[in-house]
Amino acid sequence: MTLVAAHFADYVLAVHILAVVVAFGVTFAYPLFFAVGTRLDRSAMPWFHRMQQEIGRRLVSPALLLVLIAGIILASNEHQWKHFYVQWGIAAVIVLGALEGAVMTPSERKLAALAERDLAAPSDGWSAEYEALARRTGTIGALMGLLVVVTVFFMALHLGA
Repeated sequence: MTLVAAHFADYVLAVHILAVVVAFGVTFAYPLFFAVGTRLDRSAMPWFHRMQQEIGRRLVSPALLLVLIAGIILASNEHQWKHFYVQWGIAAVIVLGALEGAVMTPSERKLAALAERDLAAPSDGWSAEYEALARRTGTIGALMGLLVVVTVFFMALHLGA
């Protein structure tokens, strides 16, 4: 049995793919967590929104930086800068990072506070403010997920070419 030595770019590609999985894998489950959490245990929602924040800070953002660095190394090593998929990927990373930092993290912080406030109120439902922010945050999260999926398809189409 002979082992084929991998090239440096193969390792960088593996890191690049793993970073995407680490950064965004769990975020695709957020809608399910939200739907089940609001039905099964409303009191868990402040924790859920705080956990979203922590995942963004400790997982998504660092892994997104690794996606960018590995992508730059790959594009440079393979002289791919002129190709659309590389430019799309860089733009996607910038947009995703900006949305995560400027929109999602502050929204999740506010959702946690609103959920706590609503749970302390005598009502059995969520306030209109919480529901509107949850809808907006969910929509932006879904658009971010779509951007990730489209970007992965662009990368996969290039690898298949």
